[in-house]
Amino acid sequence: MLEAGSPFPEFSLLNQDGATISNGSLVGSPAVIYFYPKDDTSGCTAEACEFQVSLPDIPGVRVVGVSPDSVKSHRKFADKYGLTFDLLADTEKHLCEAVGVWVEKSMYGKKYMGVERTTFLIDANGLVTRVFSKVKAQGHAAEVKAALG
Repeated sequence: MLEAGSPFPEFSLLNQDGATISNGSLVGSPAVIYFYPKDDTSGCTAEACEFQVSLPDIPGVRVVGVSPDSVKSHRKFADKYGLTFDLLADTEKHLCEAVGVWVEKSMYGKKYMGVERTTFLIDANGLVTRVFSKVKAQGHAAEVKAALG
C-alpha cells in the first residue's frame, strides 16, 4: 500500500467524458483521490454523493474517484447522481495495483480480487500526505473534510 510521504504514481486514465486525466494535471493544487469498487452500488453511491455535497466546503481541493468501471459506466453513474468531479476508468487496474488497493477479498467464503475502498490525500506537489484504508463509505467525506481542515 502506498504510504504518506510517497509520490503518487504516474497515471493517465480517461474520465467519464473520455478526457485524459494524468497525475501531472493534478499538480499545483491538493487532491483527494478515492478508490471505490463499483459504480452505482449502495456504498459507492453513498460515498460519491457525500463527496459531491462536500465539494463546496473544500475549496481548492480536487476530488477524483477511481474504479475499474468503464468510461460509459462512469458517465451513467455521474449523470444519475449529478456528480461533477472526475471519475477515472482504471479498467486494466494498473493504478489500483500501483497504489496497492487491488487486493484479494472474501465474501460468503469465496475469494476474489477487488478494490479495497481507500482514499489518498495528495499535496500540490503530488506527494501523499494521508492514507485512509479500509474506508467505511458513509461518513467518509466528512472524515476527509476534517483532515483537510
